[in-house]
Amino acid sequence: MCGIVGILGRGPVAPALIEALRRLEYRGYDSAGVATLEDGRLTRLRASGKLRNLEEKLAGHPLKGEIGIGHTRWATHGRPNETNAHPHANGKVAVVHNGIIENFRELREELMAKGHVFSTQTDSEAVAHLVADYLREGTTPQAAVASALARLKGAFALVFLFDGRTDLLIGARRGSPLAVGFGEDGAYLGSDALALAPLAKEIAYLEEDDWVVVTREKTTFFNAAGEEVVRARRPLQAGSLQVDKGHYRHYMAKEIHEQPEVVGRTLAHYLDLASGTVRLPFAFDFDARALSRVTISACGTAFYAGLLARYWLERFARLSVDIDIASEFRYREAPLPERGLMIVVSQSGETADTLAALRYARAHGQHVLSIVNVETSTIARESDTVALTLAGPEIGVASTKAFTCQLAVFACLALALGRARGVLTEEREKELVAELIATPGLMAQVLKDEARIEPVARDVARASSVLYLGRGPSYPLALEGALKLKELSYIHAEGYAAGELKHGPIALIDFSIPVVVLAPHDASLEKTVSNLQEVAARGGHLILVGPNSAKVAAAADLAGFIEMPETAAGAFAALVYALPAQLLAYHVSVFMGKDVDQPRNLAKSVTVE
Repeated sequence: MCGIVGILGRGPVAPALIEALRRLEYRGYDSAGVATLEDGRLTRLRASGKLRNLEEKLAGHPLKGEIGIGHTRWATHGRPNETNAHPHANGKVAVVHNGIIENFRELREELMAKGHVFSTQTDSEAVAHLVADYLREGTTPQAAVASALARLKGAFALVFLFDGRTDLLIGARRGSPLAVGFGEDGAYLGSDALALAPLAKEIAYLEEDDWVVVTREKTTFFNAAGEEVVRARRPLQAGSLQVDKGHYRHYMAKEIHEQPEVVGRTLAHYLDLASGTVRLPFAFDFDARALSRVTISACGTAFYAGLLARYWLERFARLSVDIDIASEFRYREAPLPERGLMIVVSQSGETADTLAALRYARAHGQHVLSIVNVETSTIARESDTVALTLAGPEIGVASTKAFTCQLAVFACLALALGRARGVLTEEREKELVAELIATPGLMAQVLKDEARIEPVARDVARASSVLYLGRGPSYPLALEGALKLKELSYIHAEGYAAGELKHGPIALIDFSIPVVVLAPHDASLEKTVSNLQEVAARGGHLILVGPNSAKVAAAADLAGFIEMPETAAGAFAALVYALPAQLLAYHVSVFMGKDVDQPRNLAKSVTVE
């Protein structure tokens, strides 16, 4: 979703606002804007499109104010144009907003009846007018914000800047993250730690329904009841170099190539490499033997990680697993059993639907374990147990390294539960751990042969529709591969279980539609090859992703072949086979001239329904 930042500094803040917004642009890039106090008066500059358009405006109209707010937008209400760009202001107050104000229409009608004039189509503008209305009554900015927050319904992070108040920023959060940074040269507010990394040395996170008053002398936190509270300050870990593209053309390319390192780092966190066993960095605070069921809920790519993990949890831990998309689960009113384990998965740890699923599970007596990439996120803080993915910051909107790190954590968790439940022998555990330890090396081998994927990608780039097929753990990978292609290239793509081919999708087969078959040398290879033959018999445009032995077994004319290592064939081959699916989507999109890191209409962290 949108990225917001506020700076109360000791010199012109516009350059620092732009730099912070650049680090947040992965959250939204439909428009951008800043507001500062110039000689005490509110002044705004906004531009549609990407941040560079705003930079060009600032070059012609430099701002010198020492206090300001900024925003990069992913549109929810109103077209992505300059009129609807943040900050929104009405002369008395300016505001930047991440989230959705659900009751903005009622507020808008009420305020218009009082004479307020609205100029945008956004829900956010209602917040600025509502606070201004309270200010007209003679209340202080703090009291005006407190009164306004009590009226708002929905999810939001907000930062307010007030005309004539050169020493005051106020922030608030409900459902969307907001943090306060503390540095030698000022105080800062931002959507996440990445925005504040170059500026602040310490950080504190607002809890749900908190609001904060920031001045140069003091930062004061309040809870929903208006009571002053203390929020822990901790050193800021996210360094500015972590989000540099290095020698790569795109963040996504860099993040794909980081996977051997970050998956290895994650595995080392969960395995005892010396003994070849699982060693979780936390203890189960539930009786694993008594577990009745595991429920998994997530969105997007994280959902596919959970779908794949179901195979491992059922096979190695002998646990029944129910999995649902978080946006569906939260409204299903699903009955949850006693002694159940709820696993939620989210890269950002702020996904609104996943957070709602977590809260539903807690209310129904489930132990909640979260798999997240951000230790200080809301989902992590509200979970009983947190399993971190050590992927580092992921800037490309289409998830790559976060996905494979989620798989790595799930694999270790499945083995740990299997041992704790007494259904996985020590000998078998060591065999499986050895497969996991070999995974980063196999990933590196695939990346070394990346050039082989480019001619296949050129072929796929000419298609208008693509099918992906896989069996067993390769079926969720087929879904994920199709999603990646859709996200990045805007080519229609669908993933199917290979065994379902003859139950409908086979009607689509002709030479104009590439069919990408994921075929690791596993127990289902023979059946996958049979499905491949069915496509070949109908003149299908076949692209095989598998070892040479799969190609030999297929004995079919192939339009493309992405050769995989023969040794990427064990229980966790999906970790390795995720890479060619990512690389294929990446190179197709590059050949088509698409914006790989920031696909249209998408945002990295979805903090609204």
